[in-house]
Formats: sequence, structure tokens, C-alpha cells
Amino acid sequence: VELTFTDDAIDSLAGIAVDLNASVENIGARRLQTVMERVLDEISYDAPDRNGTTVTIDAAYVEKHVGDLSRNTDLSRFIL
Repeated sequence: VELTFTDDAIDSLAGIAVDLNASVENIGARRLQTVMERVLDEISYDAPDRNGTTVTIDAAYVEKHVGDLSRNTDLSRFIL
């Protein structure tokens, strides 16, 4: 599986990580890694079935997979 990230996806990922670090606990780049894991979880699970495909990650995809969770600081404290 080949992944491509649009510029707005990268901005969204970084913004979510920064916001969570500011509102929950500042764990630096580890937060970005956790956000990335959450965004790519479904793709990782389905990767064997997507052999040879290209998946484009955009801001809408990021929002769909972590947007609501990142805005709920009570949940993100434990999950992200």
C-alpha cells in the first residue's frame, strides 16, 4: 500500500497533535505518533486486501478518524 498525504492532511495532523498537547498533556512528538496511529489504524488493518493500491489521506480523512475524539478532551486524555 502506498500512502500519500495532502498538504491539508499534514496541517490537520500537526494541528490536532499540538492542540491535544496543549489541552491534555504535552508529550511532544509522541502525541503526533499516536494521532498518526489512530488515522492509519483502518488502513493498517485492511492493508493485505489493498495490496498494490494507493491511498490518499486528506484533511477530511483525518477529521473523520480523529476529529471528534480530539475535541473531547475527557476521552482523548485516555485514548490519544
